[in-house]
Amino acid sequence: MKKISERKRIVVKVGTSTLTHRTGRLNIRKVEQLTKTLADIHNAGYEVILVSSGSIGLGMGKLGLRERPKDTPGKQACAAVGQCELMHLYDNLFSDYGITVAQILLTKYSLLEDHRQNVENALERLLTLSTVPVVNENDTVAIDELELEVGENDSLAAVVATIAKADLLIIMSDIDGLYNCDPRKSEDAKLIPVVHEINDEIRGLAGGAGTKFGTGGMKTKINAVELAYEAGIDVVLMNGRYPKRLYDLFEDKEVGTLFTLSKECI
Repeated sequence: MKKISERKRIVVKVGTSTLTHRTGRLNIRKVEQLTKTLADIHNAGYEVILVSSGSIGLGMGKLGLRERPKDTPGKQACAAVGQCELMHLYDNLFSDYGITVAQILLTKYSLLEDHRQNVENALERLLTLSTVPVVNENDTVAIDELELEVGENDSLAAVVATIAKADLLIIMSDIDGLYNCDPRKSEDAKLIPVVHEINDEIRGLAGGAGTKFGTGGMKTKINAVELAYEAGIDVVLMNGRYPKRLYDLFEDKEVGTLFTLSKECI
């Protein structure tokens, strides 16, 4: 089994909780730390694709809304405003380190078998040009996903990793990894460092939805792992509140939970 440091093409997924405060406003310090760390990892020779949630959450903050809209047009409006904010932010921060970013907005239709090749070609060329593609679901027009509220960016990240033939998917969430029980409810909860199989026991550990600004939860993370497993891609689930832990990960230190089909030791 390849060590984490030996992987080359990495997909990193960050959720709304990583990018914003509980108020829904942008967490400037965390985003700056994340961008700086990813830029450094990119400079070290890794190919980085960033799958970023946050358009609706940032739009809410920009529009002064305290609660996530329940109607589809309201969510679309937040996404339209927030996506501009999101890309402006990434463009400014990455450019400070001489890195060019590219925006890719996807819907489920662009991921159908007949259209996937176009996405693959675009990603491949952008990586060849040493850019950092920033991928998000096109929440302004992706009405089905908005109404379903299924936290699709976790699954989207796994699909993007599959299309890009990535070596590793890193999901950065608001939790350190997978626990044997809910750490928010039990002080005895213990982090599970490695998972080799997604079975009914592991699925039973998955909880419900995440914060009021996002739609994710552990269940969507496990779904994403299963999608990645189908393509033979390992997944790391780690806490996005501490972006600098990515350095530890790429120094082959134990961080979060590693989901891998390999039974070999790292």
